[in-house]
Amino acid sequence: MKLTILFGGASFEHEISIVSAITLKGKLSGFDLSFIFCDQDHTFYLIELAKMKATTFSKGEYKKMHKLSISKGGFTEKSMFSSKEHTGVFLNLIHGADGEDGSIAALFDFYAIKYIGPRIDASVFSYDKRYTKWLCNARGIKSLKHEELSSIEHDNIKIPYPVIIKPARLGSSIGVSIVKEEGELDYGLDSAFEFDSSVIVEPFLEGVKEYNLAGFMANGEIHFSIVEEPHKEEFLDFEKKYMDFSRSERALKADISDELESKLKKNFVKVYKNLFEGALIRCDFFVVDGEVYLNEINPIPGSMANYLFEDFKVSIELLANSLPHTKRAKVNYDYIHSISKAKGK
Repeated sequence: MKLTILFGGASFEHEISIVSAITLKGKLSGFDLSFIFCDQDHTFYLIELAKMKATTFSKGEYKKMHKLSISKGGFTEKSMFSSKEHTGVFLNLIHGADGEDGSIAALFDFYAIKYIGPRIDASVFSYDKRYTKWLCNARGIKSLKHEELSSIEHDNIKIPYPVIIKPARLGSSIGVSIVKEEGELDYGLDSAFEFDSSVIVEPFLEGVKEYNLAGFMANGEIHFSIVEEPHKEEFLDFEKKYMDFSRSERALKADISDELESKLKKNFVKVYKNLFEGALIRCDFFVVDGEVYLNEINPIPGSMANYLFEDFKVSIELLANSLPHTKRAKVNYDYIHSISKAKGK
């Protein structure tokens, strides 16, 4: 099966996307695999398989490789006397802006490109943490109470300390900080506002149980990964998450009751159905006093959460063969023809 991985993008998570792509090269070696890199200027390059290593990008060596242009159904590689089409199924592996904010989804939909990844509406509700809260309210999913602050105008927070401050539209724990007392608040807000004009403030629950569950829909049913209990200190900071994005070894299944596993899966289904079809996502949950709370939706998880699946290659094959089809309007100009006929033209 032919599969092309699109990675890079113009975001704060650009380098993490590169790490994810390099990791997947080893996990999907059974595919007819290609890699397309989107640089910070939104130029697309076809990357030679032998050059899929970090220094290719840090040293700018990719600029010597073939440039591509996007076209109906895929990408086109043009030379002086000919052109070559790159089609098939594409996997959106651009983390953060471009990949998770709906930009790539819109581009792929516009050009009728088959792709694995969140569609536009799914991107909107998962990329912005404020909208994720709205989704939780609409679908009966518990989430932590929160406050939304703007860099233009904000008051003192009302949530008791300690709190955790997060940029509203950023992942990988970039710009995230724990504020334990009022004297630390300004620094925490400054750190978050450096990356976004809106931030989310939530209570920081020390020692809370956290569980990760990934899944996707194929052949009309949701296929779940194992449930993982990540090992962390106060929270997963950028350095720990950066290492997490290069994970390839299988994670250990969390030692939890069947009842809790069932609760986590039911909440995952509430998040996924009628919104994330076509994507493999990971949901991060908190468990407080036996109740499940959604912490975060990862619409394009690091290394596609390959480490949570028993057979990741088969999972991607299943998903690639069960992608949603966009119904396109058929334009036949009947209305204009009828007007012209009525006017005798």
